[in-house]
Amino acid sequence: MSALLDSFATAFDALPARDAAGLGDSRRAALDAVLRDGLPHARAEAWKYTPLRSLERRAFAAPAETLATFDPALLESIPAPRLVFVNGRLDGVNSDTSGLPEGVSLQPLSDVLAGNDVREANFLARRFDRGDEIFARLNAALADEGVVLRADTDVRSDTPIHLVFIGSARGAAADQAWHLRHLIELREGAALTVVEHVLGDGAHNHLANSLTHVHLAKGAKLRHARVQDEATGATLLARTDAVLARDTDYQRLDLELGAGLSRHELNVALQGESAQLHANGVLLANGKRHLDTRLGIDHVARDTACELTWRGLGAGRSRAVFHGGILIREGADGTAAMLSNKNLLLSEGAEIDSQPVLEIHADEVQAAHGATVGQLDQNALFYLRSRGVPAEQARALLTAAFCRETLAVFEDAVLRETLTARLDAALARMEAA
Repeated sequence: MSALLDSFATAFDALPARDAAGLGDSRRAALDAVLRDGLPHARAEAWKYTPLRSLERRAFAAPAETLATFDPALLESIPAPRLVFVNGRLDGVNSDTSGLPEGVSLQPLSDVLAGNDVREANFLARRFDRGDEIFARLNAALADEGVVLRADTDVRSDTPIHLVFIGSARGAAADQAWHLRHLIELREGAALTVVEHVLGDGAHNHLANSLTHVHLAKGAKLRHARVQDEATGATLLARTDAVLARDTDYQRLDLELGAGLSRHELNVALQGESAQLHANGVLLANGKRHLDTRLGIDHVARDTACELTWRGLGAGRSRAVFHGGILIREGADGTAAMLSNKNLLLSEGAEIDSQPVLEIHADEVQAAHGATVGQLDQNALFYLRSRGVPAEQARALLTAAFCRETLAVFEDAVLRETLTARLDAALARMEAA
């Protein structure tokens, strides 16, 4: 057994909540599957571009019982309502649910497990049968904290709900690993805005493994932003599984700005007629960072639509990987599916791999995908230089404009400005490196 899996098996044996809400058997089965199949190797197609050899030699401790501290400045621009987690543990002092709309329930998973109600925790019993779903299985076995967010029928609010996840170097004697499980459930006609902040405080080498379920009932609308700006030594393994019912609208933006190794799988099943998905993102890879994003968009019902706009930057000796998979099933007639993935190489040592995949089994569909990897437009650069703009500033202007296109997924000007500030700060760090 690898050092990684051995440390996780040890953590399982010490997990207080492993039997809560009747989950003992399913947790044990998930762990046994992991130990039986082991980590996926490079020949596994889903992991071809994200090797795990160095990770499997590492061992991680469970989060400390004493809550780690962090720089309060990290929360200055993040208002209530918010839940804050530090090194995988709820920070009740810095969490603030005031202003939560009536009809919206926001709970830490630990409270749900403490209630021992099988119905409230049934999403934790989901099985993951594929051998390459290694970290989903580990999450099923080990997750003891996270967010459970539910909105009642026809509850509609424009006030963003903030979910803050901080990796802190303070007081950590060893590299730690935490496994978070989240549920975002909107009932019929509900509408919410959710912003995830995945942030780092100080240099650390912790590992975070998160799995999010998004369930949108008929006519629901979710605006969902995720800003990942972790420490350069952090390892992040995230997965989002979304199910969209009839006439739903899921608007999403992912800004991958930090971490040493970050992998995110976004799986969306458009199961109801006329469901819509708009999912944009930015992969900002610099230094020796490895960023891997995999989209799996499944059009099940007719007249569904997805529009995906992703931009990637590669600088230093980094590597960015993008896999955009779209499946249009038999019977999903009238589907419209569009994918655009453009990437800029800003240094000779960087690498970007783009894999658009379109599989169609229905008639009367509109579908297109495009992927490019290139460099900054020299004509545009020359134009700015001819107008007196210094070379570095001209590069920064063009790079920012290239990335900001993705933020158009949100109509809310305040939300867009907040996300633009996060993106611009990361781009400024990259330019200064």
